[in-house]
Amino acid sequence: MESATQAAPVSKGVRRAGIIISALVSILFLMGPAFIFLNPAAAAKGTEHMGYPPSANLLIPILEVICAVLYMIPQTSVLGAVLLTGYLGGATASHIRIGEAPIAPLAVAAFVWLGIYLREPRLRAVLPLRK
Repeated sequence: MESATQAAPVSKGVRRAGIIISALVSILFLMGPAFIFLNPAAAAKGTEHMGYPPSANLLIPILEVICAVLYMIPQTSVLGAVLLTGYLGGATASHIRIGEAPIAPLAVAAFVWLGIYLREPRLRAVLPLRK
C-alpha cells in the first residue's frame, strides 16, 4: 500500500549532514553507558547526585542503549527519536528537580530531531517546514 504523503527529494549534502548529526548524537548516547563500566564510582556518585537509587545504575543505561540503537536503525529511527525524547524529558525533569538548568538535555533533544529530520524524507513529508 502506497502512502498518500510523498517524500520530497533531498540533496546529498542535507542527508549527509543529518547522518553526521545523528551519528554524533548516537555516540553520545552510547558513551554514557560505557562510562558506567569505565568509572563505576563516579557513575554511582552522579546517580546519587540526581536523586536516584544505586539500582538505577544498570536500568537507566540499558534503556539509553536500547533507545540509541533504535534511533540508529533506519527502519526504527523515528521510534528511536520519540523514545530518546522521552528519555531526555526525564533528564530534563531530573535537572529541574535538583535545581540545575536543563540546557544539556534540551539541546541534545533538539539535535536528535534535527538529525532525523535532515536524514529522513518521510518525516519531512509529514512535517514540512514550508509548502
